[in-house]
Amino acid sequence: MGKEFSITPQTVPHVETKHRRICTPLPHPDSVATLEKLRHFEPQSMRGMPPIVWDKAQDIYIFDKYGNQWLDWSSGVLVTNAGHAAPEICKAMIDQINSGLIHNYVFPSEERAEAVELLASVAPEGLKKVFLLSTGSEATECAIKLSRAHGIKVGGKAKIGIVGFTRGFHGRTLASQQAGGMAGQKAWIVNEDPAIINAPFPDGYWTTDTSFDTFLKTIADRGLTADNIAGVIIESYQGVGPDFAPVEYVQKLRAWCDAHNVVLTFDEVQAGFGRTGKFWAFEHYGVSPDIICCGKGISSGMPISAVLGREHIMDQFPPGSMTSTHTGNPICCAAVVANIRKLLDEDLTGNAARLGPILYARCKAIQARHPKVFGNVTGTGLVAGMQTIKPGTKDPDHDLAHRIIELCYQRGLLLFAPVGAWGQTVKICPPLTVTKEALEEACDVLDTAVDDAIRER
Repeated sequence: MGKEFSITPQTVPHVETKHRRICTPLPHPDSVATLEKLRHFEPQSMRGMPPIVWDKAQDIYIFDKYGNQWLDWSSGVLVTNAGHAAPEICKAMIDQINSGLIHNYVFPSEERAEAVELLASVAPEGLKKVFLLSTGSEATECAIKLSRAHGIKVGGKAKIGIVGFTRGFHGRTLASQQAGGMAGQKAWIVNEDPAIINAPFPDGYWTTDTSFDTFLKTIADRGLTADNIAGVIIESYQGVGPDFAPVEYVQKLRAWCDAHNVVLTFDEVQAGFGRTGKFWAFEHYGVSPDIICCGKGISSGMPISAVLGREHIMDQFPPGSMTSTHTGNPICCAAVVANIRKLLDEDLTGNAARLGPILYARCKAIQARHPKVFGNVTGTGLVAGMQTIKPGTKDPDHDLAHRIIELCYQRGLLLFAPVGAWGQTVKICPPLTVTKEALEEACDVLDTAVDDAIRER
């Protein structure tokens, strides 16, 4: 896991279609100096993406300075749901800059009021308090804090447990990484909080037992009871897939939380704002949480996140004691408002719902051709994932996933580096503005890249 793409320019076949253009070696020789500068001054953890020095990004396309154009299947890691640099969002930000107000800490502003009101309007009934932050990890940290504070309030200091799930991801900060379920990513913590535990995520592939009993057994095996649990945090779909839990499981989880005064948080940071063909991915389960964590697609480009929740949970801390330096930045708020309006006005959620079956069918067709190297293929709306394995096993095959993504990049289709607990997943997530024609062309590129990557072996 963590394999780098070469930054030595390679001659690749010329590509010229309506949606893609590759007309130079990759990376372009003139961009290597920038790539080397980044490698010199940044930590190596920042390496790993296909070596394109982005010049501009517009709608569903990425451009470099040298005439190359990629169809984007990354959405800048599931951020640009409304497309890159959507004119309405850019105008809203420019107008805000020109207004003279670009920062105001937590002093009141009309911009922040408009943003939180609009977010509350798209939330389920009862979740009408909105706290704006900067990143998804910050949002999940806040949810854990609120859950634990509520647990202490209703059950005393014994009710502080937080349950996350194996293979889950909630960010890279201390509590969020412990609630996440990727052991290798939190080895640095060493002295982990014993009250933060992980239950098996019932995806049906890596965890074959999808019964709710596995959740109850996890708590019991740690010598805990429901009286010790303050909150449960679960991704509406796990980003390593995308993997959904069974509907019945989540409905039982909701009932269990209700019965034991446990705060249920759905992490929608990458799943929300239309990505799955529903505005919120948890709508697929027919339940509502107590807290929603969101970010990424909330603005289609600007660094802002939000925690939405029930009033009695959100109002636990007195004035001045739960704030953030850049909460509700006016420019970011302008982007949020314009983004949500575009998602709603253009029914981009509906577009994801309509195109989702096409994307999923094309991915499943690849798996049918190569069943020995694709162990699990999932997709809902405009997010899909193909998990690579070594033939005859469930052992993840990071090298194959990496090579497929490299070949796509060389042919004008951009995906980010392999994801998943073992770097085994080819993740597909185009902007929700993608057309059927562009999606089909991208799927054709993926078809040939997969076939060629397997043929090379």
